[in-house]
Amino acid sequence: MESVLSKYENQITIFTDYLEEYPDTDELVWILGKQHLLKTEKSKLLSDISARLWFTYRRKFSPIGGTGPSSDAGWGCMLRCGQMMLAQALICRHLGRDWSWEKQKEQPKEYQRILQCFLDRKDCCYSIHQMAQMGVGEGKSIGEWFGPNTVAQVLKKLALFDEWNSLAVYVSMDNTVVIEDIKKMCRVLPLSADTAGDRPLDYLTASNQSDELIFLDPHTTQTFVDTEENGTVNDQTFHCLQSPQRMNILNLDPSVALGFFCKEEKDFDNWCSLVQKEILKENLRMFELVQKHPSHWPPFVPPAKPEVTTTGAEFIDSTEHLEEFDLEEDFEILSV
Repeated sequence: MESVLSKYENQITIFTDYLEEYPDTDELVWILGKQHLLKTEKSKLLSDISARLWFTYRRKFSPIGGTGPSSDAGWGCMLRCGQMMLAQALICRHLGRDWSWEKQKEQPKEYQRILQCFLDRKDCCYSIHQMAQMGVGEGKSIGEWFGPNTVAQVLKKLALFDEWNSLAVYVSMDNTVVIEDIKKMCRVLPLSADTAGDRPLDYLTASNQSDELIFLDPHTTQTFVDTEENGTVNDQTFHCLQSPQRMNILNLDPSVALGFFCKEEKDFDNWCSLVQKEILKENLRMFELVQKHPSHWPPFVPPAKPEVTTTGAEFIDSTEHLEEFDLEEDFEILSV
C-alpha cells in the first residue's frame, strides 16, 4: 500500500518538472468568470488561483464506514474535484467572488467554517466519508472511482440535506464534439463555479482565449489535517502555492462536469438566458434546457439523510436567508 501512495505522491512533482512559465502575451485569462490581463496582472492571476481551496488525496484519516479505506489515493480524485467545486460555490455565497486568501493571514470565520465542512471526518458534512458513502446509492462501492456525473449527483443530494437557498448548477456531458462551447462557457458565463474531469485534468480553474486551460490537480497525497485545539484549521496544505499547471484544451477528458453558482433566482434566470443565447443556438447541443421535468424521466425521490449527525450544515443553511427558487417551476437541465 505504501508503494501505491508513494506513486501518487510523486505524480504532482513529475507534472511540475515540465511546467513552462506563463507566456508574455496580451491575452486575457479567465479565472472562474473573472478576467485577468496576463501581461500586466500576472501576480493577481496567481493570487486568484492560490486563493481557491485545493483538495487532494489524503491519508491517515479514520477508516470510511469504520472498516473501509483510510486513504483515497488512487480512487478519490473525482470526489476531491467535487469538493473543490462545492467549496468554490460556498465561498462565492458567503465571502463573495472577490474574496482573496493570503498565506498566514487571519481569515474570516466564515472561511474557517467552510473549510471545516470538508475535513476528512465522518461528522463533517462534505467530507470524503460522506461523499463516498452517498455514492453507494449511486451504485459505487466505497473505494471505487467516480465519474463526473456521479459526483454531480452526490453533490446534489448533499446540498438538498442542507436546504440551500442558493443554487449550484452542475452540467455533466461528453465533450468530444463541444470543445468550442466549453471555451465559450468559460468566458461568457460570469457565474462559473468550476469544471471537473479526469486524467490529467481534474479541476479546471481558468481558460484564456487561446486553447490552454489552467488547472489544480488532486493527484498528490497529503496527510490528514484536523481541527486544532483553538478550533481553527491549519490551511497551508489546502491551497496550491506553487505555479499552477496548464494543458491544451484538446487534452480535456471526454467526460466533464461544469459548475455554475447562482446566488439568487435572478442569477439563475440570467444564466438560462445566456446559455440559450450563446451556447444552445447551434444544432449540435451539449445539453438542453426545458420548462418542466420530462415525462419519460423517473420521478425525483429525495435521498435518505446520513445516519451520522454532521457538522457544518447549520452554518450553510443559516448564514443568509435568500429567496428560495424551485427548478421544477423554472427549467430542467438535461445533459447529453
